[in-house]
Amino acid sequence: MTAHRIVELPDVALACRESGRPGGPPLVLLHALGERAADWDVVLPGLAPHHHVHALDLRGHGDSGRPGRYGLELMRDDVLGFLDALGLDRVDLVGHSMGGVVAYLLAQEYPGRIGRLVLEDVPAPHPRPATPVAAAPDGPVDFDWAVVRAVKRQIDTPEPVWLERMAAITAPTLVVAGGPASHVPQDRIAEMAERIPDCRVVTIGAGHLVHRARPAEFVAAVAPFLDPAGPR
Repeated sequence: MTAHRIVELPDVALACRESGRPGGPPLVLLHALGERAADWDVVLPGLAPHHHVHALDLRGHGDSGRPGRYGLELMRDDVLGFLDALGLDRVDLVGHSMGGVVAYLLAQEYPGRIGRLVLEDVPAPHPRPATPVAAAPDGPVDFDWAVVRAVKRQIDTPEPVWLERMAAITAPTLVVAGGPASHVPQDRIAEMAERIPDCRVVTIGAGHLVHRARPAEFVAAVAPFLDPAGPR
């Protein structure tokens, strides 16, 4: 059963879908740009059967607030505020794409708050050629289009300290790479794994949307890593 809640933070209201074992180790799931918490539904039954799962709509997405101010550090601080509001001292954390950037920024800044970390098809942050942002679609979407402009600007020109501080991540980390079918340069994903001290890589040749395209394989890789009884 999934429960829905809204957590009011000073700057934004965050929507959360809770599922899994009540009282189990907390697990937080962070979606990609333009997605929402329900994006994880396809893998939830097998992903963390031992955990109490909190799947968030990040600011500007889904049922969360759309305050007009967006950025990856703001999203990181939102997640920290969410943990504090719920009294979650230490959590396991899974992030896909943009959500993975938010996840590693949190793991860098507050390493004691993260038990285990999973980054799905997230490259090491290097500058890349900027391209124009498409116009907002005519029809309704589940997110504020202003998020696209703000996040793309940061991904195109990331803060140098993001790369420098990969070594500050102390959580055991699993990097899930999408393989050659992904638009993300896979050598940058390999570099990410090299820079994080306790990190392993698994490649699932599904492209960028690994957990959606190959849910069974994603679960087979990630669930044992998150198992509280498993090896660290």
